Amino acid sequence: MQRSHVISEGEYYHLYNRGVEKRNTFLTKQDYNRFRRLLYMANSIESFIFRDIERKILKDIDRGKPLVAIAAWVLMPNHFHILVKEIAEGGIAAFMQKLCTGYSSYFNKRHDRVGPLFQGRYKSQHIEDDIHLNYLFAYIHLNPIKLIDPNWKEQGIADIAKTKEFLSTYEYSSYPSYVDASREENVLISRNEFPEYFIDQKDFDDFHNDFLNFSNTGT
Repeated sequence: MQRSHVISEGEYYHLYNRGVEKRNTFLTKQDYNRFRRLLYMANSIESFIFRDIERKILKDIDRGKPLVAIAAWVLMPNHFHILVKEIAEGGIAAFMQKLCTGYSSYFNKRHDRVGPLFQGRYKSQHIEDDIHLNYLFAYIHLNPIKLIDPNWKEQGIADIAKTKEFLSTYEYSSYPSYVDASREENVLISRNEFPEYFIDQKDFDDFHNDFLNFSNTGT
């Protein structure tokens, strides 16, 4: 199916997909970790053999020039979201082909299955203004809340401090990278390719607090 928009270098996009028939695409911790490492390795103009680098620390791997800049990402049991800026011509298409093909091949072999893992081609949404970019930055990072509070959007959050603690320790998201400078996965994100609030810690905290407090009003 043809996309309703043209993907262009220098523009921001929301990339996402879910498991075929809404089935879980991450069954074990190893699955999550594999996809997380592929987020880094597939984001390169160079090819790679995973077994050659699977035990190396990410920051020690010379992956070559990246295809996209990643601002936010999250892995959920049956889907994923990635917020990116294309920084090389054709970068998003190349990145997503390497990422999804590589992970699907791994998953099918590991879990003894055949056939497509995701619901067709990855989905993309062009981000046209700063308001939309702000919203998606928060939406992606707050996605895991539904794992501990499925009705939080409708009913508000009973304990915001507890919710923020959960988000800061959820391993399969870029949220912890913005609150802990020591994480290995911090190399996945490229803050300098995005507006200033992606860089400043206070701006990051205030921005997400606003969304959490807004939900707590029940609106």
